[in-house]
Amino acid sequence: MSSVLRTLRESDASLIPVLAEVWGARIDGLDNAKAVEAVSKAMLDSARAEAIWDTLSDRERGAMQMIASSGSKMQEAKFAILYGKIRQMGKGQIEQEKPHLNPQSAAESLFYKGLIAKGYENAETGARTILYVPDDLLRVLPLKKTSYADLADEPLDESEFDDEDEDEAPDTPQQVFGKRSIDSEDDDLSAPAVNAAVELETLTHVNNPRSADTSIVDDMTTLLAYLQMNAPLLENHFLSKQDLDALMPHLLIDDRARLSFLLGLGVSTRMIDVIGGRAQTNRVELRRWLGGTRSEQVKRLADAWRESEAYVDLWHVPGLIVEREAGTMNLYNPQPARETVLQVMKKQTPPGWWSIEDFILLMREEHTDFQRPNSDFDSWYIRNQAGDYLTGIESWDAVDGALLEYVIMGPMHWLGLLDVGVNAARLTAYGRGFLGLTPFPNPADPQDKIELRPDGTLLVSRKVSRMDRFQVARFAVWVTAGDLGGKPYTYKVDAMSINRAAGQGIDTGHIGTFLSKIANPLPTAVQRLLSSWQGGAVASVTFEQVVIVRSTSKEILDQIYDEPATRRFLGARLGDLAAIIRADQWADLRDALGEAGIQVEIIGV
Repeated sequence: MSSVLRTLRESDASLIPVLAEVWGARIDGLDNAKAVEAVSKAMLDSARAEAIWDTLSDRERGAMQMIASSGSKMQEAKFAILYGKIRQMGKGQIEQEKPHLNPQSAAESLFYKGLIAKGYENAETGARTILYVPDDLLRVLPLKKTSYADLADEPLDESEFDDEDEDEAPDTPQQVFGKRSIDSEDDDLSAPAVNAAVELETLTHVNNPRSADTSIVDDMTTLLAYLQMNAPLLENHFLSKQDLDALMPHLLIDDRARLSFLLGLGVSTRMIDVIGGRAQTNRVELRRWLGGTRSEQVKRLADAWRESEAYVDLWHVPGLIVEREAGTMNLYNPQPARETVLQVMKKQTPPGWWSIEDFILLMREEHTDFQRPNSDFDSWYIRNQAGDYLTGIESWDAVDGALLEYVIMGPMHWLGLLDVGVNAARLTAYGRGFLGLTPFPNPADPQDKIELRPDGTLLVSRKVSRMDRFQVARFAVWVTAGDLGGKPYTYKVDAMSINRAAGQGIDTGHIGTFLSKIANPLPTAVQRLLSSWQGGAVASVTFEQVVIVRSTSKEILDQIYDEPATRRFLGARLGDLAAIIRADQWADLRDALGEAGIQVEIIGV
């Protein structure tokens, strides 16, 4: 760690007079350099250090002992949870507030007494702020002395110190912006946490356990087929209500949050491109994914989520309203935060069920700033449903804790990586493979065939390859979705579906070849249908809405047809007493008949 002298030289000049007052150093008439040396000398005097120690409260001493036993440094965010914030003040505010005499927290008291200083270190999530005790100051402080002056000092338990971290601290630290910089050796999550406040234990009972599944593969196939045929225009980065109404009934899991995740995964795997606001498929990446086994498809989706910068988990946490372009949110990269969570899960969760609440508490205690660059809890604009802004470390549970719960109950469960229950989770075989605890499972896919019925109905189970179901979905009408209980997807080949397929470049020859692999010979009705459409739509009908005019006698209808003023509104004659008029012209015919003296009665129009 840094020395007292070096720390003071890098500190704001307005802090030096405060420390001089606290430590009884005379700096009147001295320039800043000489004043720094005088304060440093006073702080390293063991008698003065003991006197300062005696002024500390038990809480402040506990804070110093904790930071000392943590390699003499600690993340500021974690320290703030336990001992409060430190207000950063300029000269004028220091003179007015006198934080060394009127501290608002234990942390602030220690900072303005010079017992702890601020610095930064490099971590997986970027640079983060730490608090540390200078090495030479640590040696003169009576850390083992308690507030009970009449009791003999207890011997210091050396096991409380993390010597390995101290040995690994660089001798020549990097200096940036007057703050201490340390290369973060203790970020290796394979090492046990120092003085860990939370230890995850195996749960013996879990309420409402829900096993993970691989239905995300099936619903991704459905989504890709829908986008291939429709290329829908997105609204606010999501499907419109019309597209949702058309697509949702055909998904195995009716969950819009999960569908949004699927869309994000599709973009992350490059199977989906958003061009001109429309979601379209990338055929090369799509075919590559569809051609894999179910296990390979799960792995690719999970890997894409792990590495994704396009899908921001925080933006999808229920109950949070994130202002995406405000503050520093537009600079946020979710990938390092996600990786930190996965590494903690890999190293510190037991093999069986574990408490989600305890996992979140562990993250708060040991990795407080896992998603906050430079431990900054104040530069994002996030509101709750009531409209209240959630800023500062005091909102950790509402924002960072909520994100962790969402990642566990949402993406990791949807991807088949975690079984979940009430406040409980456990890694599945896929989850253990994903984290590298075991090889990723790669069982052979079961072989199942599509059933083609005489009327052109196709039954496609989840055991059929996703490539084959994707092809069926492109040329057949979507009738009903399957389910997780074994019910197959139902499609049907008819004139409408063949016409729609033609718009995608799929002709009856392609359809016939595919169906012949399922049933040879083809059912008679299907053969006839394909034959009649070989040259395109040769037989078609149209439906239109019309209005019928009925007369009480043949002579009256003849009169209407004979008069040019009324004849122009009539269509085909339907026998002696009725004729067709177009739905948009009945009112004009009514008026013309009235002028001709013919009474009109309107029924049901």
